[in-house]
Amino acid sequence: MRPEQNETAKGTTASAPAPRQGEPEPGETGSQPAEADGSGLSLELLVHGVGGTTPQEMLGDPRTTRITGDRTAAVHRRTADADAETRPEEYRDRPVPEAYCWSNLTSGNGARALWLILLPFMVVNLAHWMRPGVPPDSAPGSAASPRGGTVVRLHGALVRLLALTLTVLLVAGACEVALDLVAWQCAGSAECVAERSWLGFTGGGSGGWWSQPGRRLALAALVPAAVTVLLWWLSHRTWSAYESQPPLPTGEFGEGEPGDRPALRLPGFWYGRRHVARLRAAHTAAGFLTIAAAVTAATTRFDRRPGGSALLDVVGWALLVLVVAGACCVVFVVCWRGRKERYADDREELVDRLTVDVLPGATVAVAVLAAVHAAWSRPDWVSADGLPGDETFGVLAVVQGLLVIALGVCGHMLYRRRAERRTALRGLAPASVAMLACAVGGLMTGGVAQRVADWLDGSGTPGADDGLILGPPTVLTWQASIIPVLLAAVLAMVCWCALRLRRRTVGLEGTVTEAYSPPPVPDRSRSRRIARTIAGAELTDAAPRFVGIFAAATLTLGAVAVGGTLFTGEVPSKAARGAPAAVEGFADTVQTLGSWLIGLGVLALLFWGRRAYFDPSARRTVGILWDVGTFWPRSAHPFAPPCYAERAVPDLAWRMATWTEQHPGGRLVISGHSQGSVLAAAAVWQLDEVTRRQVALLTYGSPLERLYGRWFPAYFGAGPLGVLHSQLDCWRNLWRRTDPIGGPVRLGASPGGPLRGDVDCGPLRDPLAYGRTVQQPLPAPILGHSDYQADPVFAEQRDLLLARLRPPAAHAGDGGDGGDVDGGSGVPRQG
Repeated sequence: MRPEQNETAKGTTASAPAPRQGEPEPGETGSQPAEADGSGLSLELLVHGVGGTTPQEMLGDPRTTRITGDRTAAVHRRTADADAETRPEEYRDRPVPEAYCWSNLTSGNGARALWLILLPFMVVNLAHWMRPGVPPDSAPGSAASPRGGTVVRLHGALVRLLALTLTVLLVAGACEVALDLVAWQCAGSAECVAERSWLGFTGGGSGGWWSQPGRRLALAALVPAAVTVLLWWLSHRTWSAYESQPPLPTGEFGEGEPGDRPALRLPGFWYGRRHVARLRAAHTAAGFLTIAAAVTAATTRFDRRPGGSALLDVVGWALLVLVVAGACCVVFVVCWRGRKERYADDREELVDRLTVDVLPGATVAVAVLAAVHAAWSRPDWVSADGLPGDETFGVLAVVQGLLVIALGVCGHMLYRRRAERRTALRGLAPASVAMLACAVGGLMTGGVAQRVADWLDGSGTPGADDGLILGPPTVLTWQASIIPVLLAAVLAMVCWCALRLRRRTVGLEGTVTEAYSPPPVPDRSRSRRIARTIAGAELTDAAPRFVGIFAAATLTLGAVAVGGTLFTGEVPSKAARGAPAAVEGFADTVQTLGSWLIGLGVLALLFWGRRAYFDPSARRTVGILWDVGTFWPRSAHPFAPPCYAERAVPDLAWRMATWTEQHPGGRLVISGHSQGSVLAAAAVWQLDEVTRRQVALLTYGSPLERLYGRWFPAYFGAGPLGVLHSQLDCWRNLWRRTDPIGGPVRLGASPGGPLRGDVDCGPLRDPLAYGRTVQQPLPAPILGHSDYQADPVFAEQRDLLLARLRPPAAHAGDGGDGGDVDGGSGVPRQG
């Protein structure tokens, strides 16, 4: 049902509805008197793409007025059009343009720079949504094919477990730096303390209260605890701002409804409030349990020695039991339940209360007890060698590799059940992207550990004979050593792309002029530039192959790194001693180069974070990354950057629903560019059937099928887009061959629906003129992904869509048979 829909028939105008959420109060800008309902008015709702833009640029007017919304996201109009509903006679031949600006959702203030540390969490969250589509009878909860639903649920649980390992990896990396390298190794070495005066009070020879290793560990544990609290704070802050927006009321998805209902149409898809709260509590608990385990492992090893304190040993074992019990609870919460999309997930259950209210506090108490236990006086304790628990990183790498393999098996099984030819990597896309998330997490963890170890060791080399400290765990050094090999593989792929680009450019040069009539005089230089642009845009379609190759290489080399650590127990340079000179030299080179490269990667990340905090232009660049990566709700990792669509999609749906309800005779075209077209399609999915009859969809430069359909087939594949095509009266998609992002949606005739034509209009000519003409006396630019509105076809198609929107009365009288003529207007329908 539409929000607060009157029982009066939609075609009547007896009275204006009362103001409701999303609409201005009477007397505010944009409101209109009750007697002026604006019947017959047309509205064009513009939605921009990635990178954002200003309302002034979207509307082509320096004077704009905010109609509804706030500073984060709002609908704007030209000041001259703010009260258009009061004088509809002035807009008979043109629509009223409105601009929905959502760029501040991803690139607003300087706090967005902190989101850079959440990059691996964002990537693994994408993997959850990349699962292949399944037949309707294989959906979760379907009695017809329980096996398919089981595989879907298993797929989601595997991604959530993989996301949990990334949280543990990040906190373990903070423990490695603070507890092992600083508090255990450097503070336990007189030479290292002598070069670090700020560590003097913790030095083993100082005789101070903090000189005992256990007390140093308890103090250093504040660093990973602060990291965990920061992640919790960022997640909770954005959760309150983004995921608390109520969705448009559309009713619940009952058990008896058709199973092929698109997921983005479900009432709870854009409202996963309780699910995020549960995951946030579980991941916060996992962080504190990691800290407690790191501290307790060191104390229990010392207390187990002959002559140690039996009481402290018992307490230490009790703490380890609590850590294991807490870990089991965390795994249960993560695997127990996924997202509920049939209804808005705001129903609090007993397990929710125990998880959200009890679990984090209980694990904080365990971590505090572990710190108190470690700070207990042990006068004869001396820190030597490395801190116990170095094998943690190797175990995490093995667990992540096994989870990735299992995820790949599940994805391929789902793909085989409903194979779609254009699905990226034949169902292996989730596993490949999850592997990339693990690689980014390993890069951040290993890079920080390597750089801190080099900094603490001064002129020496960690782990070498001249080193002051032992250095990071061996497996981190092995993982850093594979980076040069991966970069060599990337360089080979880049060379292949360059060769393919050149060959394709040569092949297209002779066909460029065929798009123009009459054929112009060929200009080799002009043809080459156009052909190169088209060939470069076509490289986007090869992205799945590159991602798959890189993920496979990362998994293979990661297995080599873990195997090298397990069988040699030495870093690559030492393990290769005694081998042929070429092998020994290669090992030394990759280890040294990998150490520097991994450190440079982390420094580059920090540099961009600092620059994004102070420089708005850099912040906008970072925002583009989030525009692409944070469209999807947080389903796998609660510490991922927030989903802006959980605010933007309800905004657009509420605006369309309330405007069309207030103006029964009005027509609305929602016009989305690039990522804005994805938001527009998702918002249209949320509308009821009555509202959709007054709404047309115009997409241009749209990645709906080219990127989203291939990488997220369960939500934007041929099946879901076909359902949207059959349910929407008017939809037109503009695309160019020179566009590296947008493309056709590949939807033709829809015999069962109201639309009987092809959605796609294109490819549009780009540039508009090949050479100099009377209309274009200067060389026309190659537009590529931008400035679709500069093409005359844009206005033609928009006006055609508005003309094809039939009045509600026509719908009521045609029996819903989807005839080919526009409600007696004589205008042939699309196609």
